Amino acid sequence: MHGILSGPIEFNYYNELVQQYHPNTPVTIVDMFDYLVSLTNMWTQVENISAVVKPIMTNTTSEGTILVCFSQGGLICRALLSVIPHNVETFISLSGPLSGQFGDSVFLKYFFPKYLKENIYKLFYTDYGQTYSIGNYWNDPHQQTLYKKFSTFLAVLNNQSVNPGSQEYRHNFMRLKNLILVGGPDDGVITPWQAGHFGMYNESEAILPMEEQEWYKNDAFGLKTLNSQGRIHRFTFSGIPHRSWHSNLTVFETCIKPWL
Repeated sequence: MHGILSGPIEFNYYNELVQQYHPNTPVTIVDMFDYLVSLTNMWTQVENISAVVKPIMTNTTSEGTILVCFSQGGLICRALLSVIPHNVETFISLSGPLSGQFGDSVFLKYFFPKYLKENIYKLFYTDYGQTYSIGNYWNDPHQQTLYKKFSTFLAVLNNQSVNPGSQEYRHNFMRLKNLILVGGPDDGVITPWQAGHFGMYNESEAILPMEEQEWYKNDAFGLKTLNSQGRIHRFTFSGIPHRSWHSNLTVFETCIKPWL
């Protein structure tokens, strides 16, 4: 699954590598909500993509299914794994803002030039702001009350707000056998980069790792259980900018090839 402001072409190189290392592997590259349309509300994207990938994610073949998802696509895949009673073996997230975004990225400055990270909550934490994909996972550590009130996507996935499907989402997500989390300090877009490992800022903008997040401690969506069972694998790479995760041979050989 491609990232924000991009499309299926992102995974052409990795598809070639998959066929080289594991010939005849069936690969589906999602060609939906490409480029500017990727700014569409996240649940709208998930609902439409689900209709296409559900037959793949629920197959019962002996080899199983692997999801490889980049950037915003990582959050889309996380949601798919929550809403679909899937049979996915492995979910590989390449620098995905899995616990949210809070930073002045180039995308933010381009599309919302009047705002900085300190005040864009005034837009994102409104009904209108939640029509944008970025607003759906904007996680301002200084405005957590508003975040929990208005976030219709990330707070729901984290079970930080009331949701009638919360237990179903948790049960589905925990069906995963392997969760591969990939990120690095030179990403330059995902902020903090540790969000790719389920880390996030606290009110002082110090990084709290996954294990110190409240939703991890209370096992709100099953992450603690997955970790206690050895199903989470974290990888950190230096020197890789955001747009290079899906074209880096070392990342492929370390984080994707072993799970094919």
